[in-house]
Amino acid sequence: MKTQEVKLQSLKVKRNVNEIIIHCTATPAGREVSVAEIDRWHRERGFNSIGYHYVIHADGTVEAGRPESVAGAHCRGHNARSVGVVYVGGVNARGKPEDTRTAAQRESLLVLVRKLKERYPGAMIHGHCEFAAKACPCFNAAQEYAGL
Repeated sequence: MKTQEVKLQSLKVKRNVNEIIIHCTATPAGREVSVAEIDRWHRERGFNSIGYHYVIHADGTVEAGRPESVAGAHCRGHNARSVGVVYVGGVNARGKPEDTRTAAQRESLLVLVRKLKERYPGAMIHGHCEFAAKACPCFNAAQEYAGL
């Protein structure tokens, strides 16, 4: 497996971030979802753009979403002080929540979270399910990244 290069967005303004919140797209494993598609979903819900700051594709590619210098729209009550990261997947073939991260996604997510922790050293890592009645991101993010 080729290691993907993970770059953080350039910041014009650094926000006071104290949370990194991990999500899944709640789409079946193997179905690719583009940033443009997520942007469309979020605009249909009334957001002004994609709500996540980073999207991690099945091949491990990390793509920028909403500018990191702008508050997200991904976790009610936490957007102003968090960075939102989403991986594509999170649902199995039967439509049930499941950790469907590929090896490449796992690696890229770890690298991205480490870089975000360097930028925001005091930030705590959470799964969306800690703040909403959802399975998202379908794994225990706080436990998995507790050592960072």
